[in-house]
Amino acid sequence: MKSLAFEVFVLLLTCTYATKEAVKKSKKPKPSVPQIDCDIKAGKIINPEFIAKCPAGCQDTKYHVYGTDIYASFSSLCGAAIHSGVVDNSGGKILVRKVAGQSGYKGSYANGIRSLSLPRWRESFIIAEGKHKKGVTYPTTLEYSSSKGSTVKAAETTRVYQKATVVSPVTQPTTLAQETTPISTEPTSSTLKPAPPTAPSITIGKTTTPKLQAVIHRTRNIGLRTTAAYATHRKILRVNTGETDAWKPELGPFQAGFGPKDELNTRSLEPVSQGDPKCKIDLSFLIDGSWSIGKRRFQIQKQFLKTMVQALDVGPAGPLLGIVQYGDDPTTEFNLKTHTNSRDLKAAIEKITQKGGLSNVGRALSFVNKNFFSDANGNRGGAANVAVVMVDGWPTDRVEESSRLARESGINIFFITIEGAAESEKQNVVEPNFVDKAVCRRNGFYSLNVPSWFGLQKVARPLAKRVCDTHRLACSKTCLNSADVGFVIDGSSSVGTGNFRTVLQFVANISKEFEVSDTDTRVGAVQYTYEQRLEFGFDQHRTKSDLLSAIKRVNYWSGGTSTGAAIRYALERLFEKSKPNKRKLMIVITDGRSYDDVRIPALAAHRKGVITYAIGITWAAQDELEVMASDPDKDHAFFVDEFDNLYTFVPQIIQNICTEFNAQPRN
Repeated sequence: MKSLAFEVFVLLLTCTYATKEAVKKSKKPKPSVPQIDCDIKAGKIINPEFIAKCPAGCQDTKYHVYGTDIYASFSSLCGAAIHSGVVDNSGGKILVRKVAGQSGYKGSYANGIRSLSLPRWRESFIIAEGKHKKGVTYPTTLEYSSSKGSTVKAAETTRVYQKATVVSPVTQPTTLAQETTPISTEPTSSTLKPAPPTAPSITIGKTTTPKLQAVIHRTRNIGLRTTAAYATHRKILRVNTGETDAWKPELGPFQAGFGPKDELNTRSLEPVSQGDPKCKIDLSFLIDGSWSIGKRRFQIQKQFLKTMVQALDVGPAGPLLGIVQYGDDPTTEFNLKTHTNSRDLKAAIEKITQKGGLSNVGRALSFVNKNFFSDANGNRGGAANVAVVMVDGWPTDRVEESSRLARESGINIFFITIEGAAESEKQNVVEPNFVDKAVCRRNGFYSLNVPSWFGLQKVARPLAKRVCDTHRLACSKTCLNSADVGFVIDGSSSVGTGNFRTVLQFVANISKEFEVSDTDTRVGAVQYTYEQRLEFGFDQHRTKSDLLSAIKRVNYWSGGTSTGAAIRYALERLFEKSKPNKRKLMIVITDGRSYDDVRIPALAAHRKGVITYAIGITWAAQDELEVMASDPDKDHAFFVDEFDNLYTFVPQIIQNICTEFNAQPRN
């Protein structure tokens, strides 16, 4: 009995050992995770779902991110991962899944990353923690698209042309929206017609369109025998339509019986412009739909809009355009993100029908101010807001108050008045001089009067030039994007190295609040002791990241305290190079009483229009701060007893700068 028990025990031990050995052998090696760089965009990677590892240091403004939660594939993968909170700036593993393109992407600020808004994009992705799911195998190497931006591998491209999709006897046209989507390789019919291994290209004008090759092969199912037959029987002609050049097909005899809708849409294969980057504006046209305009003039108005669309070169990188029609009440015909190219816009304009009613322009401006320029409607943070109001005759309500509120929101209002009131009709005008009361500046730049509807087309190009002149769009200027800010920094011996770094952090914290670029706010800095030194001028650092790096590199000088001489030096070396259309802000930071007189230099700064803020620390003299500061000194002079408490003044200083800016008259 004991012998049997022992044998059973030995057998159990043997089985247990064998099982453990088998488990060890069956254990799969830990899957490797491919590494990606900070600047890799999701659209560059072909794989629909994958795990990747982000390096450290991707929290940088140069790695652009578009959207929130769901990101456009044009975004940096690692930047989006930090924005979503999946990883931090130290990097880590992320799980990426491609999803369909969205009609709009909303920008936001999260985890140190500012994501941008985008009207729409062809592909999106979502980010999750980089954990392997059970039963799912993720690629250990990632497949990247070619340098030309194609999202289809070479082998797949050949396969696309070898299989034709048979849907019906009528071939569906290929549209621009399909350009980035590979043609389906799955047959829907048992009848497949082989294609030659190499698909010849067709040249339209000077442009070869690879996408057209696939369309040619797909049309074999409706009677085309060879690509040569296509070239023989279907000529591509260039036709001048009067507004723009379009491609129109001439039908061959083999296509008898086909209706217009069955024609191959060759025009849809034209490349879509990304828009004029020199004219990045968000534009709303307020068109007159009142009964007074009549059907014929309403059609002239629509033709004018189509001419404007062509002149502006609409696209995601340039101007975007939406239309509001007003009568008794305003109606949005389409917003900024509905149509993002000239072709689609002109087709949409043609479909607009007249709504009738009165010419309530004031009500329309209020509607645009409250509803049109929103993130949900495609408004982009970095683009100027412009509203062009078209009026037949004169408004039937008041515009002054609604225009003022719109201007204060940063909307640049242009008025196009056509066939204004005759002398005998002026008593019917509800609000005399309504144009001057509505526009941003009473200098003729924001208003155009057209004596006759038949002369409206002549103002299309002048108007396009004006709305694109972003340097003159006064009402798009805000307290954060319209100044030259000069810091005058005390580098005297009493400050000390540690406290000087604290002062520089204070300078950086204020600078971060502004929109920094060559056309927005610019920042310069002077350090002083007994002597003065220009650390950097207004024209040296054109991005916020470059500016903040320059502030960190400023070296502590040490010496005496001659604040008066420093103000004089800043006026001569820094503010003399300020742009005429910029607000001039000087922020003087000092920790003690000056060895020289500050009154005369401060008065000279005030007379030159330089708004001066005086920041005193520890031993600074209150009377000197008040002399240096602009009036009222309670809004421009600040005192703090410790260097470490400087940061507490940042919000108040920015608020005062903006309050003062918004209080300035616009006309």
